[in-house]
Amino acid sequence: MASLRDIKSRINSTKKTSQITKAMQMVSASKWSRAESNAKAFVPYMEKIQEVVSSIASGSTDASHPMLATRPVKKTGYLVITSDRGLAGAYNSSVLRNVFQTIKKRHKSEDEYAVIAIGRVGRDFFVSRKMNVELEIVGVSDQPSFTDISELAKSAVGLFSQGTYDELYMYYNHYVSAIQQDVTEKKLLPLTDIATSGKLTSYEFEPSAEDILKVLLPQYAESLIYGALLDGKASEHAARMTAMKNASDNAADLIDSLSLVYNRARQAAITQEITEIVGGVAALE
Repeated sequence: MASLRDIKSRINSTKKTSQITKAMQMVSASKWSRAESNAKAFVPYMEKIQEVVSSIASGSTDASHPMLATRPVKKTGYLVITSDRGLAGAYNSSVLRNVFQTIKKRHKSEDEYAVIAIGRVGRDFFVSRKMNVELEIVGVSDQPSFTDISELAKSAVGLFSQGTYDELYMYYNHYVSAIQQDVTEKKLLPLTDIATSGKLTSYEFEPSAEDILKVLLPQYAESLIYGALLDGKASEHAARMTAMKNASDNAADLIDSLSLVYNRARQAAITQEITEIVGGVAALE
């Protein structure tokens, strides 16, 4: 059985750990609140640009663009959004496990796919397994702006336009609530699913639908990446907040359990000392 000193030391160390997890929970709660607002504020813009793109693409017979065309798939791109740090529960592992299993199932050769990694955890995961990482970005802000990922987004869209890969899938955690984040697979390119559920608005434009789509479609695809990043950041902070709360609760339970063991051990030691004293007095008589 552990000594009283060992038990007391473990109680103290657990209390210090609990203080750290509580502080991290409060920090994550503050970041989560702002990240959730950012993600929700971006939704109206995405809905509007999707409506405009859908109206032009479907309302004009002469509108065409390589990003709208489906072509034979020789190589597939996977854009994966993870965090730069851990201690976020299953936030990273659930996405990476899903992507890894999908790649192993769909492809037999490394020449058939390329990975675009946003986040240090995802980058390190793929590099350590010697998987083909085409582009990467780490150190993204907790409250990212579009300029933080604009170059990567443009490069990702550009690689599709250049024919480096023939389709691009995006994997990230979709934010549902503070306690629910769902792993999401979204086909980013080609843009074959841009129809909106509402009634399309008729727009007058010039010089031509094709010229407008040439500018608008890359912006739309880049906005989809940025929107997924905002969604992922809200999910990350929510997941870390929940993980740190669970850690704090577990630490409190462990402290209570260790305190009970400590008190029982101390009581047993005191009882033994009293018994020895009484025994010694009786022996002297």
